[in-house]
Amino acid sequence: MTTDPESTLRQTGWPGLRARLFHLYFVLRRPMTLGVRGLIHETASNSLFLIRHTYVPGWQLPGGGVEIGETMAEALTRELAEEGNITLTAPPVLRSMHFNRRASRRDHVGLYLIEKFSQTAPKLPDREIAEAGFFPLDRLPQGTTPATLRRIAEVFGGKPPSPYW
Repeated sequence: MTTDPESTLRQTGWPGLRARLFHLYFVLRRPMTLGVRGLIHETASNSLFLIRHTYVPGWQLPGGGVEIGETMAEALTRELAEEGNITLTAPPVLRSMHFNRRASRRDHVGLYLIEKFSQTAPKLPDREIAEAGFFPLDRLPQGTTPATLRRIAEVFGGKPPSPYW
């Protein structure tokens, strides 16, 4: 019997309830949810920036929801600043769009590749982000989410983009 790797990273208890309540709030506020994620690639060191939330298990790409009246690029810029102290120095490149059926029947995520950026200071832990940092592409942290690994394989490993997150 094989274990679904997604289920090992599914949040339970209070963090899981909190995440579901947040999503319910967004579903009621916005019938279709749209999110963005940034694949931040430091080319000189061939490393990627990943975050670990306080309320969801696993290491993942920074990002979040697109607010009403906000473009995807504006949401990405805001989320990168909030979650990583990262400022874009050139426009990000939209690499793919994905249906996130594990979140809900109406959630979609845009994946952006970012290779031109600056970080004003290392991201310190706060209420939302437990840890954040750059990791060599060949030494990603244990617990990197399956969806994050799929996006990395699509961008850097030549795998075709999946329509699903």
